[in-house]
Amino acid sequence: MNYNEKYQKWVSKEDLDPALKAELLSMDETVKEDAFYTDVEFGTAGMRGILGAGTNRLNIYVIQKANVGFAKYIASLPEGKERGVAIGYDNRHMSYKFAIESAKVLATYGIKSYIFESLRPTPELSFAVRYLKCAGGIMITASHNPKEHNGYKVYDDTGCQLLPEAADQVVQYVNEVEDELNIKVFSDEEAYPYMTWIGEEVDEAYYKEVMAIEVNPGMDKSDFKIVFSPQHGTSNIAVRTCLTRLGYDLVPVLAQCAPDPDFSNTKSPNPEVPASYELAIKKAKEVDADVVVITDPDGDRLGVVAKHNGEYVLMSGNQSAAVYLEYILSQMKEKGTLPDNAVMYNTIVTSDLGELVARSYGVDVEKTLTGFKFIGDKIRKYEQTHEKTFVFGYEESYGCVIKDFVRDKDAVQAVLTAAEAGNFYKKQGKDLVDVLNELYAKHGTFKETQIALSKAGAAGAARIKEIMDNLRKDAPQEIGGVKVVKVEDYGNSTCSDGTTIQLPKSNVLKYYLEDGSWIAARPSGTEPKCKFYFSIKGSDADDAASKTEVFHKAMMEIIGE
Repeated sequence: MNYNEKYQKWVSKEDLDPALKAELLSMDETVKEDAFYTDVEFGTAGMRGILGAGTNRLNIYVIQKANVGFAKYIASLPEGKERGVAIGYDNRHMSYKFAIESAKVLATYGIKSYIFESLRPTPELSFAVRYLKCAGGIMITASHNPKEHNGYKVYDDTGCQLLPEAADQVVQYVNEVEDELNIKVFSDEEAYPYMTWIGEEVDEAYYKEVMAIEVNPGMDKSDFKIVFSPQHGTSNIAVRTCLTRLGYDLVPVLAQCAPDPDFSNTKSPNPEVPASYELAIKKAKEVDADVVVITDPDGDRLGVVAKHNGEYVLMSGNQSAAVYLEYILSQMKEKGTLPDNAVMYNTIVTSDLGELVARSYGVDVEKTLTGFKFIGDKIRKYEQTHEKTFVFGYEESYGCVIKDFVRDKDAVQAVLTAAEAGNFYKKQGKDLVDVLNELYAKHGTFKETQIALSKAGAAGAARIKEIMDNLRKDAPQEIGGVKVVKVEDYGNSTCSDGTTIQLPKSNVLKYYLEDGSWIAARPSGTEPKCKFYFSIKGSDADDAASKTEVFHKAMMEIIGE
């Protein structure tokens, strides 16, 4: 069925949601094609898409279809129907509606659901799955995407996002749905007996675990000030509750605390975008804060700004995680609590700095594909075998987990770690940037950047495929005048040195350069983008910055952009 046939099917449905019908009737040909040329697909973090009418949009019909697949998957598990599914949702348009629709579809298949009474951060949903001993979980969120988007993430019984094998089963069930516009769904009255509302009990259990991650719980906090913004999202209550109870002087950016689906008081809800920090830094200057912390709307990513030599300096996800690692591991070693078999996890597109920090303390490092579910799977493996003991996990995109009572990125834990590390080092006359510079002096200076080429629609998808195909067919021998010494192709599990990559196949290419730098390319699993990751090693900060500009230009020339 081509896009126009799908469009006609939708626009002809008599009882279609009136708002969606009006949108369909207003579409021009370009919008029509983009809305129907494909279906929203599961990526590295579930489904994300623009809200609206169409099979390539997020709406109640697409959500119902996805839940049919997940319901059949849950029903296939031992006691899956009785164990049920925990459901959380963020502040975005349609999030609550999608959560209720999810519960109603599950009920239609005889599956219990446990729904948060109001919005909660994604890591608390992961925790709730484990706490309530559910068979799975659903989080309605588009993470850090723009306000026009929403999304749907699914979790297994360990609170980890579904791994590829399980996700493939769900997708197979989803694809068996022949008509997304005529799915049988229980009425509210029929579904309510299967639905249970959850709130304070799970909140308090989660807060207790978060507060227990402190490495130095007795440390005086009276002279350390933190400015915090949830970016209109879900982490507001959790972060303010935990840090206030622990005695921190936490100053909220009140204009960004209301759960606003339009993100009215921020230029971007994404901590990776410098403009998202403007109001928080303004408040920090007013109150002379030591650290600024902002989370993304679903509370799984954290951005940190540290006061350094009188200026507020934005730290990348790679940089802040390296500093957290230094603090946690140094203190564990000093206290004699660092396990002999300790292991840290990060991804194949994460900076080398964190690995060097970990290994300097005798901590093993294991790499995973992009997607925090792979880190969660590593945690599960060693929880069962006891071969290694987890001490930290992170990825470059501002996400980490400190303790494994959550199996996803947890910005609430990260806020507490940033606050504790900042307070600890302030008492030594240092700030977080000072510590980062010390790590550079010890391990080498790295500059990590990213170029994300947005390529929307059918033409965009074709262009992304063309870029990756061309790179495979004609791998660069040098980039920016620096020789490529090794190429890893995760799509076919091969390496140019003849070794085999022992990870699941993924559409990623990674180029190692003679100077110790590397560059990776991969299509995004959640957005219509082709991403290029740069980890550039220099003799100092200026050298690394200069080389980064050269590599950026060279890589874009190679792909013809």
